[in-house]
Amino acid sequence: MRVCGETKAKIEQRRFSTLFFLLSTSLLLLFLVSHQTKAQESQNVTQNSSSQTVTLAAEDSWPPFANQFGQGISHRLIEAAFKQAHIEVNSLVVPYSRALMMAEKGAVDGVFNVTREASTEQRFVFGEMPLFVATASFYQRKQRSLLAENKWQIPKGSNVGVIKSYEYGDEFPELVKQRQLNIVTVATQQQLINLLLIGRIDAAVMFDLVAQENLQKMGVSNEVIAAFDNHSSQIYLAFSKENPKAALLAKALDQGLSMLKENGQYQQLLSAN
Repeated sequence: MRVCGETKAKIEQRRFSTLFFLLSTSLLLLFLVSHQTKAQESQNVTQNSSSQTVTLAAEDSWPPFANQFGQGISHRLIEAAFKQAHIEVNSLVVPYSRALMMAEKGAVDGVFNVTREASTEQRFVFGEMPLFVATASFYQRKQRSLLAENKWQIPKGSNVGVIKSYEYGDEFPELVKQRQLNIVTVATQQQLINLLLIGRIDAAVMFDLVAQENLQKMGVSNEVIAAFDNHSSQIYLAFSKENPKAALLAKALDQGLSMLKENGQYQQLLSAN
């Protein structure tokens, strides 16, 4: 009876050992598989983030924000903001009117330097955070003033120059109608300034930093001056409604801009020459 009892005890001990071994092995395999799966998922996320590219249309005639060489404040801000989300920016430098058309048709993911107003909100997807705020004014030839203290006093029938497809604020259409303005549309800032200099137009609407840059470059800062304000614009990177990921890209840009402001890079990029 004693031998039989010992045999049963040994059998139970071996059975317990076997079960313990199988359980330990199963748990170890489960841990290894889970760890490998998480590592693979993490690697996939990193690879997807690092390889993601956004293609944008950048205007070619709005220095210091965006010039014909694909450089400027807007380029720096957009590239730095998307870099926070591991998104690479591919910019196509084209005239502004073409840039808008490309974004509307879905040929690119977005377009630089769009004023958020009623007309553009119908055409594009916007994030919550603008790239920056830009002011615009009516400019006149120093020796040929408009004889007005503000835009609502501009003499009726005046010839006013603007850039093709630019946005000049929600009030501008009403201003044109009320003051019966004759709008002369051109492609570049230099053309606007030249028309002022030769007296073909009475005034031109230009964004102030852009006007300063071009007037200095042309050497006519003392001949063409700001008369009074037109409006202040919140300038955005606008995304194509044809892109199903437009809202996600807008959110990524917002988050990137927020991070740049938090770490102090935003102001540096905004003020850099």
